[in-house]
Amino acid sequence: MSTPHTAPATRGPRWHRLPIVAQLRQSVGLQRGMLITGLVLSGIFLLTALLAPLLAPYGYSQLRDADGTFGAQQAPSAAHLLGTTVGGYDVLSRVIWGSRTAFFVIVTAIVLSIFIGVLLGVVSGYFGGWLDRVLVVLADAIYAFPSLLLAIVMAIVISGGQSGLWQGVLAAALSITVIFIPQYFRVVRSEVVRIKSEAFVESARVIGASSVRIMGRHVLRNSTRTLPLIVTLNASEAILTLAGLGFLGFGIEPTAAAEWGYDLNKALSDVTSGIWWTSMFPGLAIVLVVLGLTLVGESLNDLADPRLRTRRAAEQTPPEDLGADLDPTDEGAMR
Repeated sequence: MSTPHTAPATRGPRWHRLPIVAQLRQSVGLQRGMLITGLVLSGIFLLTALLAPLLAPYGYSQLRDADGTFGAQQAPSAAHLLGTTVGGYDVLSRVIWGSRTAFFVIVTAIVLSIFIGVLLGVVSGYFGGWLDRVLVVLADAIYAFPSLLLAIVMAIVISGGQSGLWQGVLAAALSITVIFIPQYFRVVRSEVVRIKSEAFVESARVIGASSVRIMGRHVLRNSTRTLPLIVTLNASEAILTLAGLGFLGFGIEPTAAAEWGYDLNKALSDVTSGIWWTSMFPGLAIVLVVLGLTLVGESLNDLADPRLRTRRAAEQTPPEDLGADLDPTDEGAMR
């Protein structure tokens, strides 16, 4: 008598388990629409930042071409699709180059925040004691400090208020980093406190593994799963902080790089004169980028919530017809 052979369950193609693809397959209805919209807007921003030298018709500080100077506050035309600014710069070129500046600030700030915040969170949560108490109090104090005010102070300390491209990027990134570090610290610390009491960590201690090996190999890799959610939400806040610095006059010099907040500041007087194009397009760029990153972050946050996953599974399950599957013998037994 042959034994029945059960085929192993297939897990599907490996690309189905990629981070973004997996979330897209899990999402349904309005949530999927929000996630796709956010990914499209974020993808356009990323491609624009990376391909800025190819997409921009002029340089970010270019004031003239072969035909002469551009002229200030020129209306949109074939030569300048979005018009020119009060300083005589091409608006379209400034918007495109500004995406690259924003991208540099986001990447620098988030990389520094993750490195410092995760390191402090793992050490604090694993060892505990007085070091943990001091770091928790310090993180709470920094988190309560107004982010934009801290960004202004850091910009003045680092670059004296106005700076070139890399000085401005570093000033904005460091000010944002100081605000973001407590977020990563608290999330990672809470996970480490929970994980360090698990059986596999105790087993590693028993066999003589060092604390550095346990933290790096066992604790760290299991305590950073929620970081992608925080990254997407922090990226939008970094855009707003950079724009705020530029709008208040503590950002990057216009001849060193394009920055959306600075262009908005210079376009304030144009609004009352009916010159709408100098302020509309930089402002629209900020709104769309922040909207795209926020939609991605909120959608990923909802998909990571087990309560929402259970609710969606219950809604997708069709109601069973109890009478259709009732066995006659069961009906007689009930009688």
